[in-house]
Amino acid sequence: MMEAAGTTTEMATEVKTYVARFRVIYLHSDLQEFLKFTGRFADSLQVEYFDSKQGVLEALKENYPADVIVAHADSGGLELLDIIRKSSGFGNIPFVLTVDRLSREAVEIARARHADDIFSLGFEDGDLITRIKYFKKRQWYVANKASLKIGSQNTKTPVWKRTLDVFTTGTAVLLLLPVFIIVAILIKLDSKGPIFYKSKRVGSGYKIFDLYKFRTMRTDADQLIRKMAALNMYSKAAEPVTQIEAQGLCDECLAGNKCKNLLFHDGKEICEKLYQYQKEQKAAFMKFQNDPRITRFGQFLRNSSIDELPQLINILKGDMSLVGNRPLPLYEAEKMTTDDKILRFAGPAGLTGLWQVTKRGKGKSDMTEEERTQLDIRYAKEFSFKMDLEIILKTFPALLQSENV
Repeated sequence: MMEAAGTTTEMATEVKTYVARFRVIYLHSDLQEFLKFTGRFADSLQVEYFDSKQGVLEALKENYPADVIVAHADSGGLELLDIIRKSSGFGNIPFVLTVDRLSREAVEIARARHADDIFSLGFEDGDLITRIKYFKKRQWYVANKASLKIGSQNTKTPVWKRTLDVFTTGTAVLLLLPVFIIVAILIKLDSKGPIFYKSKRVGSGYKIFDLYKFRTMRTDADQLIRKMAALNMYSKAAEPVTQIEAQGLCDECLAGNKCKNLLFHDGKEICEKLYQYQKEQKAAFMKFQNDPRITRFGQFLRNSSIDELPQLINILKGDMSLVGNRPLPLYEAEKMTTDDKILRFAGPAGLTGLWQVTKRGKGKSDMTEEERTQLDIRYAKEFSFKMDLEIILKTFPALLQSENV
């Protein structure tokens, strides 16, 4: 019980000291709404902008560590919410809907679709930051309960496994030490910020730890993008364009007070010149949106997977093992706390595991959540020195293939 109390205190402390700048995925078809949003919450949020639900889904599949999704209902937000809630991987990620005007009907729709909250675009009807903080505390509360629940299982790493981890990864770190040093120097020379990037993961015994990677993104990327976007969209905007945006008509149209080049877009009438202008501005923004986020050297680190090397440090620290079940993001781990799934946390967390090599062995392009969970539970119950060696040997051929395991 003393150990459990210590865990609770540690998690409570972690909540209080959690970094204030939460990572937010923001979905809206109107770029100007994004600029207003970041202008309002610049001090507390690190915002990744998307104008389509497809872009959001691609980012989540690439493991973008979002603390919350904020999506406009009429910009694909409702459809995205349905997809997220049915997802096996990120179904529990906090989701906030935004609407042009808050109404009882909108609230009922949000509740029926299992959104975590709903705000008007102006956010005058509530405190978004307070809600995001609550979402994070809720995750830690679930983590604490799960940790106590799995505490009855023997999650201690056996001596043979720890010895294998220290020997193999220790040797690898020594051999790769020149690479670590060179990469660290190049990261520092390339951009300001820390050498390592940390993200929260849930491992053995539902222990939450920081997973290390080499930093591949600028720490001030969101601020830079906001300034560049504002400069690009507004500094060069002439008065006639501003007039077009305000009235939906160009100078030629105003002469006759009727648009000569009227288009119908998303069920609305819009001047063709205004439509083309907005299209060009959004294209220009999206072009440089991706440039400043990833550093020049960071792109190479990602393409070569060298950014993953610091996870060897996690193994040396004992956060995870060379072989084990995949450490999960908090929102994904939250779905695994039911009685039929939580046993997967009784086994060690690892870089590679049973379900990865099983997927390769059966030639499956993907696995269902249930299949992966059952393989994780099987490994937690049956892992041995022989099984670990077999998994390691089967992992090497997989590394030569194009698809990640």
